[in-house]
Amino acid sequence: MTFAVDFIGNLRQSKGQWAGQPLALLPWQSAIIDRIYGTIRPDGTRQYRTAYVEVPRKNGKSTLAAGIALYSLVADNEPGAEVYLAAVDRDQAAIVFDVVREMVAQEPHLKKLLKVVPSTRRIIHSASNSVLRVIASDAGGSHGFNASTIIADEVHAWPSRELWDVLSTSTGARRQPLMIGITTAGFESNSLGGQLHEYAERVRDGVVDDPSFLPVLYGAEPNEPWDDPAVWRKANPSLGHTVTEEYLTGECARAKAVPAYESAFRRLHLCQWVNQETRYLPMEAWSDCAGGVTFADLENELDGEVCYGGLDLSATTDMTALVLVFPRGGGNYDVVPRFWLPAEDIKRRSERDRVPYDVWARQGLLTLTPGNVVDYAHVRAEVNSLARRYVVGGISYDRWAATQLVQELMADGIDMAPMSQGMASMAAPTSALLGLTLGRKLRHANHPILRWQADNLVVISDAAGNVRPAKHKARQRIDGIVALIMGIDRASRNAGAGASVYEERGMLVL
Repeated sequence: MTFAVDFIGNLRQSKGQWAGQPLALLPWQSAIIDRIYGTIRPDGTRQYRTAYVEVPRKNGKSTLAAGIALYSLVADNEPGAEVYLAAVDRDQAAIVFDVVREMVAQEPHLKKLLKVVPSTRRIIHSASNSVLRVIASDAGGSHGFNASTIIADEVHAWPSRELWDVLSTSTGARRQPLMIGITTAGFESNSLGGQLHEYAERVRDGVVDDPSFLPVLYGAEPNEPWDDPAVWRKANPSLGHTVTEEYLTGECARAKAVPAYESAFRRLHLCQWVNQETRYLPMEAWSDCAGGVTFADLENELDGEVCYGGLDLSATTDMTALVLVFPRGGGNYDVVPRFWLPAEDIKRRSERDRVPYDVWARQGLLTLTPGNVVDYAHVRAEVNSLARRYVVGGISYDRWAATQLVQELMADGIDMAPMSQGMASMAAPTSALLGLTLGRKLRHANHPILRWQADNLVVISDAAGNVRPAKHKARQRIDGIVALIMGIDRASRNAGAGASVYEERGMLVL
């Protein structure tokens, strides 16, 4: 056992049932510290200069990071040490700082040795002219440092790699610098965290030979079942100590009940890198809403029925979507969508987006209009055709996309109403969409374009837990789902007192 393990293991905890007791490092924590400080080069310096530690939440990674930071400040025999706690913002970085500060407060000898300055989030070791400080991922003013140890917290959330590179290059004058990225999993493979994760996998698997890089990856493989307790045990090295199986069982149940939480559960508690920031609709439930009919049969069945629509005009070069929503009694709704794209270069567009637009067009599920922009004359003609086939009680549209088409449709006798895309307008019908899907009260005949966009849907939330679609965060198009949400809102408000999904079960808050 290295001196570092002994030093860190005897620091005292400050919170919970273990307050005042030594850290008593768990085997996985001791192993990391031993490898970092006990693997030595022939010249006597440490082998590892960079470590990437990926471990799920509640496994004690902040405690581990704080212990390493404090050891680096006072016990690493580095004169003039500069230890940096870096994170996406100062508040995040302060999480580890506060753990370090409490460790100092619990140890009388360290209290005498160190000066803690909470206002500037610094800890000073005057005897060696060393300092520990907090820094955010905004790299402005970060040049000129001479870092000896860097703890980069939650690197999956860093917006760029600028600070990482600045701090990394600032270690050049140090004899044995140490840079540790410690994090849970994230979303984007091209982010700093994603790049480090991929590099760590390649070093671990022997694809890349980098003896100075220590990969430590605790997590589930992408194809492993996220609801399997055996997978939880594999991914969480502190299970049974700082995190319990009972807790994970509850979180897993929440993820199953509220699909928007699934990606968070997988990412935070299993370190599975996920494609969507917040996956919203459960696709198994969506498939159950097919209704056992073909799309053509559903259209025919609804001839002459009352409906309400949502129209997402989007940009003229992108997809335009209209979704008609038919109240069917008992809180049930049927759905008939229409989609338009410009015909020019559709093959290249299909290859670029990896979506079979050309096939959908041949199947009659997507209308291609001449030219390189959506021709709204074709949209107008189709809307009027639908208005002759069904009783269209009104259509809501994105007020920021109002064009001549809206004025023309109003002149044609169709009730058109603008609808804001903000939280106040979209939260209730977005939550209603989830409730209808979970309740199997939305029949859509499994229209392939609408299904594709349902799978793409991501949402953002406010402090109250309200949600709305986030086009800028979606991997691919969600125009049809946005139109569906607007259609649900219009149908619920206009189809009679008994039809409103808001009145039947209230607003669903996640």
